[in-house]
Amino acid sequence: MRTMDRHRQWQGPALFSFGFRPFFLFGALQAAVMVALWVPWFLGLIEVPSALPPVAWHIHELLFGYVPAVITGFLLTAIPNWTGQLPAVGWPLVGLFGLWLAGRVAITLSLMLPQPAVVLLALAFPVGLLAIMGREVIYGKNWRNLKVIVALAILLIAQALFHYEVWRYGASAYGHRLAIAAAVSLIMIIGGRIVPSFTTNWLKRCNPGALPPPFGRFDRVAMVIGVVAFAGWVVSPSAAAARLAVAALLLAAGLLHGVRLVRWQGWRTLAEPLVTVLHVAYGFVPLGFLIAAAALALDDPPLATAALHAWTVGAIGLMTLAVMTRASRSHAGQPLTAPPGTVILYASAFIAAIARIVAALWPALIAPALALAAIAWVAAFLLFALLYGPMLCRRRRG
Repeated sequence: MRTMDRHRQWQGPALFSFGFRPFFLFGALQAAVMVALWVPWFLGLIEVPSALPPVAWHIHELLFGYVPAVITGFLLTAIPNWTGQLPAVGWPLVGLFGLWLAGRVAITLSLMLPQPAVVLLALAFPVGLLAIMGREVIYGKNWRNLKVIVALAILLIAQALFHYEVWRYGASAYGHRLAIAAAVSLIMIIGGRIVPSFTTNWLKRCNPGALPPPFGRFDRVAMVIGVVAFAGWVVSPSAAAARLAVAALLLAAGLLHGVRLVRWQGWRTLAEPLVTVLHVAYGFVPLGFLIAAAALALDDPPLATAALHAWTVGAIGLMTLAVMTRASRSHAGQPLTAPPGTVILYASAFIAAIARIVAALWPALIAPALALAAIAWVAAFLLFALLYGPMLCRRRRG
């Protein structure tokens, strides 16, 4: 039976009738709960029965809990455009979601479980996801999306490396960097498709004139420089000459991706926040590159922390919310426009990113800035669950 037929015949909960539904909803809830638990845990106000230290748990659950959930939701929604069929609905989707949920429980309760079992449960989901996505790309002979499979494989390797580093040394030196590089590279790949595409569609209808240029040689150069710069950043060389060389690559990547963003003409979409937010979110990609370049050139740890959070809270946090809100509205048959509540959640995520960067750069403001970042982050994702959860849990009418 074709997967599309299974989708039509699935009579179970609507939540499992499309891949994006459970992963967007529970990914958002996990993102909110993760920070709501981590802040009091980090401050010593509560205890979480995890064998990971608080900071390592926080990093793990953002990069290997939330990020893969949203990536999965997006890819399971995009697969029909690649191969003409859906990879997982109904019980297969329930099983994949169960693997993700088991990983979250295992990491959070890891003090109560054997270490090998925790690692196996944590890695089961990314292995399953990679197998499903690889099968779909190969089955559909959609070779242009092999780069997405490579990024997923790197995320899996990064998670395995993270576990090894934390269990062996107590902290991650390379695993989390590799994961950030993979996640932001996916934003450069997928964002490089959807941002100009959605902008072009909106401009044709609402603000006619010059359109964003199609993907071309400039974009390919920007992508290559960005990936090479990330490779140098992940390795994090200590020698002064090598550090300056990587800083130059990061600077070039920041400038190229900044120009790439300008070419998409986001300022002409201010009348529609559902489109504008894509440009704002992508803006944190070149910002992260530029701050990271300065951090390496000046050997400045606060700048390095600011760059890391520009990419994670800014680019990853805001871009994933932008994609989740748009996809949810589209599949629920809602108008592709951002109502006030959605604008508020975008603003909350943006405030969280700016506050977290400020907390890294100005130590005197770290306490209030961290508090503001945490509150704004939790508010953004809880608001998504409140506004979009009902859409994700009911079938589309008509």
